[in-house]
Amino acid sequence: MILRAILFIMITRKSPREIEIMKKAGSIVANAHLLIQSLIKPGVTLKKLDDETESFIRKNGAIPVFKGYRGFPASICASLNEEIVHGIPDNRKLKPGDILSVDIGVKYLGYVGDCANTYPVEEVSPEASKLLKICKECLHRGIAAALANNRISDIAKAVQEHAEANGYGIVRDYTGHGVGREMHEDPQVPNYVDPSWRAFDVKLKPGYCLAIEPMLNIGTYQTRTVRRKGWDIVLTKDNTLSAHFEHSIAISEDGPIILTLPR
Repeated sequence: MILRAILFIMITRKSPREIEIMKKAGSIVANAHLLIQSLIKPGVTLKKLDDETESFIRKNGAIPVFKGYRGFPASICASLNEEIVHGIPDNRKLKPGDILSVDIGVKYLGYVGDCANTYPVEEVSPEASKLLKICKECLHRGIAAALANNRISDIAKAVQEHAEANGYGIVRDYTGHGVGREMHEDPQVPNYVDPSWRAFDVKLKPGYCLAIEPMLNIGTYQTRTVRRKGWDIVLTKDNTLSAHFEHSIAISEDGPIILTLPR
């Protein structure tokens, strides 16, 4: 989600019934990622990954929510190496040593599941391997901070501290977000803390559903965009590698519930 100015915030709390449906949506996304993982190897095209994923999603009674969203032409975002987010799956072939961030969103019975992983293609460099490890750890630290009566800034702080302790740039132009009937709902969920955000540093309540998604770069946090097929693809400004991990979660009295797990 692009960081945007806040005029007002409208957060919907999901009922236990709605959260159960979102778990099903999330399980379809998670199982689609297992399919992606099984397909990733040198020589496979990004278009092949997109085609197989779309077929899987539809066979499971869901629709690929990315396809057609603001004109996006595919069912998955496939962002390769220095691409951060919004990569369009095309006929490029995976090569040994690549890293590929895949973001998948589905809508099932009117509710969205949204999840991203970054995959190594065969053996990758030690710096790429560490980037993936730390970015995934940042995601789980952010989730652990998503407790009832904590605030959005607690999530952001948990991600930021671990990322910066390991020397990575945290993407600032794009954020996590609320999720539910729509793919992008309030509140925004940034991955770093800025005191100017106090107006939307909301207290977390049971029933809030969030997509937490740290994006880490080996180099600068700054980004650039290129236009492809009518869409802005986001890349690192210095062309260094970037990783992206995401889960959709629900806030509960007993702690965060990860919705995007295989079930």
